[in-house]
Amino acid sequence: MKLSKFKFNLPGELVALYPSKNRDESKMMVVHRKTGEIEHKIFKDILSYFDEKDVFIFNNTKVFPARLYGNKEKTGARIEVFLLRELNQELRLWDVLVDPARKIRIGNKLYFGEDDSMVAEVIDNTTSRGRTLRFLFDGEHDEFKRSLFALGETPLPKYIARPVEPEDEERYQNIFASEEGAVIAPAAGFHFSRELMKRLEIKDCRFAFLTVHSGLGNFREIDVEDLTKHKMDSEQMVVNGESVRIVNEGKEGNRQICAVGTSVMRAIETAVSTDGRLKEFEGWTNKFIFPPYDFSVATSMVTNFHLPLSTLLMMTASFGGYDLIMDAYKIAVSEKYNFGAYGDAMLVI
Repeated sequence: MKLSKFKFNLPGELVALYPSKNRDESKMMVVHRKTGEIEHKIFKDILSYFDEKDVFIFNNTKVFPARLYGNKEKTGARIEVFLLRELNQELRLWDVLVDPARKIRIGNKLYFGEDDSMVAEVIDNTTSRGRTLRFLFDGEHDEFKRSLFALGETPLPKYIARPVEPEDEERYQNIFASEEGAVIAPAAGFHFSRELMKRLEIKDCRFAFLTVHSGLGNFREIDVEDLTKHKMDSEQMVVNGESVRIVNEGKEGNRQICAVGTSVMRAIETAVSTDGRLKEFEGWTNKFIFPPYDFSVATSMVTNFHLPLSTLLMMTASFGGYDLIMDAYKIAVSEKYNFGAYGDAMLVI
């Protein structure tokens, strides 16, 4: 499978800059894998496609305010710092990206906040853009994290080309987000409102939660035509015993198992045993799913409409079938569906 097979013409105005007014009222395209039928619905219509004891698997990772702006010592140059993950609590070490990278060297100090209340020192160059920062902060770790995150803003993807607004703090996050650690929100879950979750509960659908701390690797450009040569960035994930029990009971009962988002699909395909049962897992995954691929756990998936040449589109095409999904994307463009994290939904069933 070649990279160029995932190129399509996406008009810029179809990339959603804002979420729908209500979470569960975005448009939803329903793609039937067996028949090839395509339906046009509203997201809350998802209720009619699932029955009692069907299982939804959600990613409960929580996005933290990862994008900071600081100034370089002496020159005062404005530097964007994107927090990736904490490397060492005690030493206040963080793995970060800096932009512009060419201006930042080991030993440079960066100042954050109106009164330069937070100072960081560059102690390592790991990649051309990546750095390790040591934050100079006297105090408890919890106080440090609060101070650091107060300086940050919601890390909207760069393709949402507008300033961050107060509403983004809530909307660029799932209502069930609880485990802090992501810099990319698992956007398929955005469509689930509290009311819709309650109605699914009343219908006796089952919910399983796992954690994948989604990273920027989802947006890294693929620079090889032969997809077998592409390496995904690793993401930290946890699948606990309770979720394993819920999913495996659903499978044994021949119920629908719906993966909500590509991060969930990657996680369950990482944590599946040879007999097709989900198993407990705590560690890292760099699984890259592209067509053709045999899926072991999910019978359906909820996802958003993804950008051209993205690994997220490749996984969706793997699950729904390449020809059917690419045809569905052509229809989505002609019907003016919204694309990206704040865009509309697709249910592949």
